Amino acid sequence: MPYFVYKISQPMKLELLDSCEQYQEARAQVRERRRQATAEGETPGVEYRLIFARQQSEAERLLSTPRDERVIGED
Repeated sequence: MPYFVYKISQPMKLELLDSCEQYQEARAQVRERRRQATAEGETPGVEYRLIFARQQSEAERLLSTPRDERVIGED
């Protein structure tokens, strides 16, 4: 299964940038794009994400589904 690299801008606009078979390669791409965006002062609200999925449609569904708040510790 491939790793997909996405650029996400508001309002939840997904743009596929690349797909890689190796995690290290995909992670390096995301880190480089984030570094470039910071150096160039890219528009706030833009983020770069890496997702592992069987196909592009599954990756986009996973990225667009809202996630529950993370619970740390017990209530």
